[in-house]
Amino acid sequence: MTENELRLMASRMRKNILGMSFHAGNKGAHVGPALSMVEIMAVLFGKILNLDKNDPMWPGRDRFYLSKGHGALAYYAALNEVGYLSEADISSYDDDGGLLPAQPSMNFKKGIEFSSGSLGLGLSPAIGSALASRELSHKFMVYALMGNGECNEGTVWEAAMAASAFRLDNLVAIVDNNEIQSDGFSRDVLDMGDMIGKWESFGWLVRAVDGHDIPALIGAMTEPWKGKPLLLMANTVKGKGVSFMERNKDWHHNVLTKDLYELAMKEQGGIHAD
Repeated sequence: MTENELRLMASRMRKNILGMSFHAGNKGAHVGPALSMVEIMAVLFGKILNLDKNDPMWPGRDRFYLSKGHGALAYYAALNEVGYLSEADISSYDDDGGLLPAQPSMNFKKGIEFSSGSLGLGLSPAIGSALASRELSHKFMVYALMGNGECNEGTVWEAAMAASAFRLDNLVAIVDNNEIQSDGFSRDVLDMGDMIGKWESFGWLVRAVDGHDIPALIGAMTEPWKGKPLLLMANTVKGKGVSFMERNKDWHHNVLTKDLYELAMKEQGGIHAD
């Protein structure tokens, strides 16, 4: 996809995220943390990941692990874009007994590699997949997306040490650094200090990037590296694209009423293809 096609993809994804959030009704949805990761997911699924759109279980596919499971809305919107999830599928978001719960449940046929929701656990299976790729005849890359608040978890740092020790240069971890977690601003909940320095001290190559800048994301993911796992510190805005949600901790999880849904949709401007 061209950069403008990726912008169009991101625009459609935001609209679908809002639609799924509205469909959830009074149960509410994790809309803020999904909106912050839209461009990251658009670049991954529209440009970077080596996938077979006709076969989500192709053995040579790149693997993607959503560790911040509360970002599921953006995951589902991206899977819809590549054809793994239909319009009917995403229209059933969070229905009782439905295919798409509020946090992802493993379903290889629909492109969902990993059941997530309990934070701090996604990087470890990603490491397992990266190690497996070394032993298999079909080589693939592995990507894991984490939240900034999730990096409070000790399991993240145990996994970080292992990835460095194994020199997994077929592994890319991305931190959606939107500066807010469920209880408020991360600096107030548990200040992690110099996050870039921490990851570097654990033996990772770190690249900081604007997580809403599509060309910058492409560059950060494609510039060659060797001998170390890669960590992208993607600086983002929680609730990106909806004025009353941006940098508002109340929209980590909230109910999107009809009036607010219509207001949010009005703010989604048109983008024209090249």
